[in-house]
Amino acid sequence: MKQLPPQEVEGGEMSFLDHLEELRWHIIRAVLAIVIAATVAFILKSFIFDVLLFGPSHPDFFSYRILCKMSGFFGIEGGFCDQEMPFRIQSRTMGGQFSAHVWTSITAGFIIAFPFVIYEFWKFVAPAMHTHEKKYARGFIFVTSFLFFLGVLFGYYIVTPLSINFLGKYQVSDMVFNDFDLSSYISLVRASVLASGLIFELPILIYFLTKVGVVTPQFLKTYRKYALVVVLVVSAIITPPDIVSQIIVAIPVLILYEVSIIISSIMYKREQKKVK
Repeated sequence: MKQLPPQEVEGGEMSFLDHLEELRWHIIRAVLAIVIAATVAFILKSFIFDVLLFGPSHPDFFSYRILCKMSGFFGIEGGFCDQEMPFRIQSRTMGGQFSAHVWTSITAGFIIAFPFVIYEFWKFVAPAMHTHEKKYARGFIFVTSFLFFLGVLFGYYIVTPLSINFLGKYQVSDMVFNDFDLSSYISLVRASVLASGLIFELPILIYFLTKVGVVTPQFLKTYRKYALVVVLVVSAIITPPDIVSQIIVAIPVLILYEVSIIISSIMYKREQKKVK
């Protein structure tokens, strides 16, 4: 006897257990995609570590060269033109390097497979949407992935170098040398990259919050000054404690907030037309 697919069960409506089963398969496919991408990253160990991960620890890294030229142009004395980084990266546990290899590969796998993960999320929520909303699927996946990758690049080329440059050179005394543990270095890079990627999803979050009626454009405009404080706090958390770095990080986030207000306004008008 042929079994009906979940969409055809109970007169076209899925039961709660059917929804759980459907969600389980979406999660399985998303995790499988991450595992496959992580396996590729695991194999490409030299490129992932020597080129990408440890790139910001070298004084000739792309971001330092640009920041050095900018410092010279504005006549600002900074530490971006140094010929060497005064620290070393070490592993002090037996399984430290292998563990770092595995978890870094998983992180890279998630970043690489992010568009497919979003695609699986969209497939799960799409049946609950109207027909005219489903046609925006490709646009949603593209915009969400684009913002995430843009945030990842921002975290890698801006937040990470600023953090490493500041913390790597900071000393409380000349008697204390900076020999960082491998896990500590990787955690900093991972947090900077993933946090920036998620922060850049702010317009998507505002879109859905406006759609369900949680926020309005007027609300976002009214509390803009409080949002500025939150942005500065977040910038202070993910960057070194110097005002220049915080401003560099805060500017694109504030731009994203203003873009979110525009998106919220468009979405709010559409929802109001439906009510009328």
